[in-house]
Amino acid sequence: MPAPDEHKTVQARILAYAEAIGWTFVSREEAEQRRGFDPDAPPTDRAKNRSLFFDDLLDTKLREFNPRYAEAEGALLGQFRHLHTDIYGNREFVEHLRNRGKFFDHEEKRERDLILIDYADPARNVYEVTEEWAFHNGHYGTREDVVFLINGIPVLVIECKNANKDEAIALGVDQIRRYHRETPELFVSQQLFTATDAIGFSYGVSWNTVRRNIFNWKILEPQMPQMGADEDNPKNNLRKSATSAVKEIPGRLEQKVRTFCSIPNILSLLKDYIVFSEKDEELNKYILRQHQTGAVEATVGRALDPGRTRGLVWHTQGSGKTFTMIKAAERLFRAPGADKPTVLLMIDRNELEDQMLKNLAALGLGNLEHAGSIARLNQLLRDDYRGIIVTMIHKFRDMPADLNTRSNIYVLIDEAHRTTGGDLGNFLMAGLPNATFLGFTGTPVDKTVYGKGTFKTFGCEDDQGYLHKYSIADSIEDGTTLPLYYQLASNEMLVPHETLDKEFLSLAEAEGVADIEELNKILERAVNLKNFLKGKERIRQVAQFVAAHYRGNVEPLGYKAFLVGVDREACAHYKHALDQFLPPEYSEVVYTGSNNDSRLLKEFHLDPKRERQIRKNFGKLDQMPKILIVTEKLLTGFDAPVLYAMYLDKPMRDHTLLQAIARVNRPFENEAQEMVKPHGFVLDFVGIFDKLEKALAFDSDEINAIVKDLKLLKLLFKNKMESRAPDYLGLIERNFNDKDVDTLIEHFRDPERRKAFFKEYKEIEMLYEIISPDAFLRPFIADYGTLSAIYQIVRKAYTRTVMVDREFQAKTSHLVQQQVGSYGVGGLGEMLAIDGNTIELIKNKSGGDGTKVINLIKSIEKLAQENSDDPCLIAMAERARAVQESFEQRQTSTAEALAELLREVEGNEARKKEQAEKSFDGLTYFVYRSLLDAKIENAEVVSRKIRHAFSEFPNWKRSEKEFRDLRKKATFAIFAETDDLERVTALVDELFTLLEKADRI
Repeated sequence: MPAPDEHKTVQARILAYAEAIGWTFVSREEAEQRRGFDPDAPPTDRAKNRSLFFDDLLDTKLREFNPRYAEAEGALLGQFRHLHTDIYGNREFVEHLRNRGKFFDHEEKRERDLILIDYADPARNVYEVTEEWAFHNGHYGTREDVVFLINGIPVLVIECKNANKDEAIALGVDQIRRYHRETPELFVSQQLFTATDAIGFSYGVSWNTVRRNIFNWKILEPQMPQMGADEDNPKNNLRKSATSAVKEIPGRLEQKVRTFCSIPNILSLLKDYIVFSEKDEELNKYILRQHQTGAVEATVGRALDPGRTRGLVWHTQGSGKTFTMIKAAERLFRAPGADKPTVLLMIDRNELEDQMLKNLAALGLGNLEHAGSIARLNQLLRDDYRGIIVTMIHKFRDMPADLNTRSNIYVLIDEAHRTTGGDLGNFLMAGLPNATFLGFTGTPVDKTVYGKGTFKTFGCEDDQGYLHKYSIADSIEDGTTLPLYYQLASNEMLVPHETLDKEFLSLAEAEGVADIEELNKILERAVNLKNFLKGKERIRQVAQFVAAHYRGNVEPLGYKAFLVGVDREACAHYKHALDQFLPPEYSEVVYTGSNNDSRLLKEFHLDPKRERQIRKNFGKLDQMPKILIVTEKLLTGFDAPVLYAMYLDKPMRDHTLLQAIARVNRPFENEAQEMVKPHGFVLDFVGIFDKLEKALAFDSDEINAIVKDLKLLKLLFKNKMESRAPDYLGLIERNFNDKDVDTLIEHFRDPERRKAFFKEYKEIEMLYEIISPDAFLRPFIADYGTLSAIYQIVRKAYTRTVMVDREFQAKTSHLVQQQVGSYGVGGLGEMLAIDGNTIELIKNKSGGDGTKVINLIKSIEKLAQENSDDPCLIAMAERARAVQESFEQRQTSTAEALAELLREVEGNEARKKEQAEKSFDGLTYFVYRSLLDAKIENAEVVSRKIRHAFSEFPNWKRSEKEFRDLRKKATFAIFAETDDLERVTALVDELFTLLEKADRI
């Protein structure tokens, strides 16, 4: 039966599907000719310094779209070549792709917009797709699988992988990352990338290859019509389509190519849905995801619908709501149908205001105003300002009625559940009676008075109460946010239930509490509750508990934490207490100070610069502080993915509770340390989670999607240890002696079997880390230790195929060391010196042949690592790896693999003997033998010349010039003995390829 392969199963199919939707296929040969490749140049030089565009086509379309453009041919390409090969150059190129570049019209003596792509009439553009797009910058070479071009400009690259390859998508993304490092020139113009193996289809933008910003492309699946629905009612059909489900479905490569690579979608992404944003003085690039683009389209559609003036967008916390609002505002402002509108962006927090203004400015919008006061807002509206106005919700207080009666005023309101409180909604809607009001909320719309008001105000024109929805469950399924686990502290630390219920949870005025200020007012009257929470001895006990828990459970994972006190005074006391159990630099207090504060509170006042630095450092793994002590500030809007744990010692409810705990559900990954954050964690010292139904008045399905009791994890751990672990534990029959090690090596030769075990073990390991320390684990410790030791042995035996994951967590690592030590097995086996005695030692050594094979391979690799300038040993290690691969795939028996490796050792001994007789070092001998095998005359003289050339250029690995000079000398030394250029090039390529592999051993 035929097997799948990368080109047949994926690459060729993508090209065929792309042709079917309007892209013209250009063969590799034609593409290279149009890029100026020299077909007579050596293969290694052919891709060097060639054009990254189809120059002729780009110049033709440039002059067609810009009749007054009179610069010389190639002038624009010259500009592009001078752009920085980084995210800044890429941002500048995006401006050109959006037709915001400029050229000087000499006839009219003025600047004009430079049109590169016709978005208004897409049929005027030329859409092409090609394969094997090669480029060499003199240092590194790259060959991209599939590249899409518009008017001769590469805009999208697809990296294809074989459908039967393990971790195929991850490997594809890794290649995209390597292309960024080695040939960044490609990503000045290329804006989008995807990686696919015909099963998965992941996409992202260039210059942002972090895992949390790479997404799965999903297929839009219409929902089944409800029973009794009026199929013939167009209005009914419209509403059904608006709530279509977007699903991640494995496979369906054709549908995914046809939808993602469709010309309208690519044009839309290039024109509208790639954004740049500065955070902590660092430029970032993002692509809006499907739920975001869907919300933008729905928002613009509703705003331009003359028959409707309300809409509610409910996108869960952490799903990119701010960018969705910004893009909706920009689209509305630029929409011809809006007829020079006024767009109000209303936000509810000061820190968001600055960020919003920066992000809007980055879009290149000229008509942008900041209404920093009530008077300024009223003036702008009274003067009929046309453009985007950023303002705070409370600036609408006391607004005069009928201040502006235009209908093309669009009000986009962040955290819309707050705006119906008090009289703000009344002032807003009376002042702008004909405006369209579009509410955005990040928390589920609840059953309280405020929740009903939100639906009534914004959701009255949609059957289900919302224009567009992206729920908590959707977000977790996509990986946009993480699930959140909670655990209750010990009973003596929890607030007594009757006190919590009487003074906080059951208060009538707490019904529908909408913001943290109102919450604090309720807490001010909760006399017994606050006294209990701020008891001196209790604060000391909680601080001690937090310090121990952080040191034992959070710090070993590498993450950070919040400690939430009931008020500012509690935060100050917690800082003093925590400093008794942790180094002072571990924690910082962040709250808003006042001139009338007590001496205690003033002790922790921060100037703005210092606070900014603390917030910035907290977001970095390697910087202090590790714990922030807060009460109000940073509980909404603060985004630090390294935040994993929240120690909650403040009563909260409704939106404030959900927004606070959402701080810990942001995804995080760190490639260097192989960290992937699995979820968020809340340790509750109050007892709020014990009364979750009262604390959160939302639909239970929504809450269950994000908040899970730690008891569920214990049950999951118990089930895995009782149902899955015994299959692996049963492999150990002799108290973990060397025979058991042999059994493990033989059992896990099959890569699929290893992969399944590694996945199962890593899930069990993570559960153990989360739950620990806990008496619940006591009955499982011995078996878990054995399982961990099995993982360690198998991992050491088959290092090259271990899935990318972080090394053992601290507690597990310690347990494994104890467990393996107690069995008397110190690991897989000792390394052997590869010399004349090796064969005898191997034969006499106890243990199975499988263990001998693995140990011998590792010994050969170690020898090659220690002698990385000896091509003979590097080549030997490569052959040993091939033996290992054949052995693991059961193409070679254990005896055959061992015999092959022993022959390698014998051959190496013979090689060393001949090498010593000729007084050659490893490099000289390797060249000598290669020349003899290729029947090149005077091999000994030539090899000495090449060795001398290496001495002349000791920095050839770091210096491109030395590398070129060295390669030239080596080539000419061999070329002097033969006129067969192809054979000479092959010999030189083999030598340098092998030496480059030394760095990867």
